[in-house]
Amino acid sequence: MDLLVRLRFDHELFTLTIGLLGLMVGSFLNVVIHRLPRILENGWRRECTELCASDTEDHQTHSTDRPDLATPAYNLLTPGSHCPSCSTPLRWRDNIPVLSWLLLKGRCASCGKKISAQYPLVESITCLVSATVAAKCGFSLETIFGLVISWYLIAMSGIDLNTQLLPDNLTLPLLWAGLVASAVVGHGGVLPFPATLPDAVMGAVTGYLVLWSVYQLFKLATGKEGMGYGDFKLLAALGAWLGWQLLLPVLLFAAASGAVIGSALLLAKRQGREIPIPFGPYLAFAGWLAMLWTPELISPWWAFAQ
Repeated sequence: MDLLVRLRFDHELFTLTIGLLGLMVGSFLNVVIHRLPRILENGWRRECTELCASDTEDHQTHSTDRPDLATPAYNLLTPGSHCPSCSTPLRWRDNIPVLSWLLLKGRCASCGKKISAQYPLVESITCLVSATVAAKCGFSLETIFGLVISWYLIAMSGIDLNTQLLPDNLTLPLLWAGLVASAVVGHGGVLPFPATLPDAVMGAVTGYLVLWSVYQLFKLATGKEGMGYGDFKLLAALGAWLGWQLLLPVLLFAAASGAVIGSALLLAKRQGREIPIPFGPYLAFAGWLAMLWTPELISPWWAFAQ
């Protein structure tokens, strides 16, 4: 109880505590980013195998002898943290966020193979983002909401960058959580989230339909798919939290930052024109900025939209 009182009235201590929490959460987000696409792929393969087996006369034989159904459990908790190269379980001292990677010079303590810099990067970003939310919102309900949204956005951005997928397992819970939070709290705090329920519902519907319409027009004009359905659902989720009023600024900033970074990558020849650029991370970044700095960044638009 004394600690909670200190955290409530000591802003610096509260910010530091949430930043350290962000480090630990970032370690788990690395697991989500790495494993969730593989878990989903395994599920899709299993469903396809079962569907194919159901069309054969010896269905019973195939369904009991298939090796994929006898594989060890693989989820977000099992197996424990291990080296991606040699599968050696990590000791606790090799699993300290950021610090272990630095002390081991980015290599596995067992096999010496390189470990991706993605791990400390995600942990560091989650730490900084979490501390920023705490510093901005203080000891309040908005901090809890802001942290949940931020952690979801980091996980989705990492997955989208690696696989160009935005799983429904992440976008849809974030969308429904926004609607529920809007119904229960409904813009009763210092920051403009969660939005009121009418604004949240309109934001979710409008967010989905706007990008869906862009997708259909682009496909009609070029015969190609310009983005995935996950982008529609991500913008709908942001609309559910922030309201319809912030969708246009979020879209404009996401499109502008995507164009600038995409052009820079092309000029640096680090990415070919034929390789699609995921839009999810830009939407996530724009939504996160709008969530915390609406009055400072887009006050004229916010005043007009009210």
